[in-house]
Amino acid sequence: MMLDPRPTTFKAILRQLCPRCREGRIFQTSVLSGFPRMHPRCPICGLKFEREEGYFLGAMYISYAIALIMITLLALMLWLGFHWGLQKTVVWAIILFVPLAFPLTLLARVLWIYLDQTFDPEAPATNQE
Repeated sequence: MMLDPRPTTFKAILRQLCPRCREGRIFQTSVLSGFPRMHPRCPICGLKFEREEGYFLGAMYISYAIALIMITLLALMLWLGFHWGLQKTVVWAIILFVPLAFPLTLLARVLWIYLDQTFDPEAPATNQE
């Protein structure tokens, strides 16, 4: 029995790898450019990451849901730990969440691509014309 050398889906999502080949990186790594830019296609298998204009609207919903859950959990931990009032707890939970917003945006895009490929996979391109 031969084992698949590709990372698991969970590891591939965390590493921001292509959902089809799990080798190519979704984002270009450049610290100097600020916000990481996406490759238009997977550098390994050619999967098109942004299928159409407005494609990542769904990623915004994923980002919003995860942010809401994270802020709620942070507020709950603060409230249980410090017994602050509701207003102070919520304000501090939001302040603590702000540094997580950027990585969450990238994660939401990766999750959206994986979700889309699960329900509507793009077939690998063939070299026949």
